[in-house]
Amino acid sequence: MKVLSLNFLTCAAKACKSSSTSFPLHPKDAELVQDDLEVNPEMLINVLPRLDWAALRTTSSELGFPQLPEQPPTQEELRGDEKMIKDLHHLLVETQISEGQLVCENCGHAYPIKEGIANFLLPSHLV
Repeated sequence: MKVLSLNFLTCAAKACKSSSTSFPLHPKDAELVQDDLEVNPEMLINVLPRLDWAALRTTSSELGFPQLPEQPPTQEELRGDEKMIKDLHHLLVETQISEGQLVCENCGHAYPIKEGIANFLLPSHLV
């Protein structure tokens, strides 16, 4: 599961639908795998406005990456900052969680990740 996808996931439990603490899901006991992929600056520039920057900062720090800036770079700033492009590419595209779990802060439910695939099936008492 790529780190980029964590920015689009929230807890699936019915009780968490209206809670702001159900996003982002927090990685716990995460085993990270790094892929060596070609940098695509245009993809990063285009996806940046769609990301929840505060959630990305939280996820990044929880996974042990260097602190991201308080505010997201603008598209123009990103075009001129090759280091930031490489850092974001490494975090969002090259980094995957192969094993571990994603935990909802609101209800505490843990979604297991096995072989890079998260299991979002809920037990009957949470549906």
